[in-house]
Amino acid sequence: MTPKVLVICGPTASGKTALSVACAQKLNTEIVSADSLLVYQGLDIGTAKPSKEERGGVKHHMIDTVSPQASFSVSDYEAAALPIVESLLSQGKTPVICGGTGFYINALLYKSQFGGAGANAEIREKYEQILTQYGKERLHKILEDKDPESAKILHENDTKRVIRALEIYDTTGRPKSEQKDTLTPRFDFAAVSIDYPREALYERINLRVEQMFSDGLMTEVRGLLASGVERDAQCMQGIGYKEIVEGVEKGFSLEEIKELIKKNTRNYAKRQITFFKRMQNHYALYPQKATVEEVLNLL
Repeated sequence: MTPKVLVICGPTASGKTALSVACAQKLNTEIVSADSLLVYQGLDIGTAKPSKEERGGVKHHMIDTVSPQASFSVSDYEAAALPIVESLLSQGKTPVICGGTGFYINALLYKSQFGGAGANAEIREKYEQILTQYGKERLHKILEDKDPESAKILHENDTKRVIRALEIYDTTGRPKSEQKDTLTPRFDFAAVSIDYPREALYERINLRVEQMFSDGLMTEVRGLLASGVERDAQCMQGIGYKEIVEGVEKGFSLEEIKELIKKNTRNYAKRQITFFKRMQNHYALYPQKATVEEVLNLL
């Protein structure tokens, strides 16, 4: 039987790490993290980065791979993580993709045809020259003017996809955001999330934020800034980090910063739930049903 890819996804604080480790142990396989902040070195507390003990002897990929000073796009993630998934499959293993960053997961699972618009080397070269001459900010501003909806989704660091969106606009005369992408699965896969009742999930989020501060989140953020990480660096835009930097600058109290992080995390969790509910081959399991046996029965 050809091995499938197993995806453990869903909102923050829903127990993805523990479930993915238990499944990987049973399958004798490895985990590929799909979290846009876990890739950064030194961001440990605010990302709930799994400890050595929590990893349970399972090899984890795409954790601590990038300097906090660096930018890291969806394209960068795809280029680094996809060969790992393909290698595990070639060994007859079932890769376990674990994370809550939907665009990272989609980058691994699908080949996107971007509305079916063909490539245009001349247009692409034009925007690559703009990138080289004027920088990614100018490039992204052009996209904002032509296709504001796509600009909201695509980070300015993800220059490959920004250029592709501009290429689509110039080729078709219509913004990419108005065109339906054709998502072609690369692999046979099953995706699982743990479906906590909303209030229970929010309580887990609130408790996690409190624990992060007890573990020294404020000290971690100060240390990153002291080491030379700029306040507007990509990694510092993550929930927990951004609120502390801005909160301290504005004179917020510790409790005000905590409440802001809790609120923003809850809002992010709602967006994650919406994203994954639309995912193909997705199964939402109630917590009491989210066992290794139940999950592996889906493969």
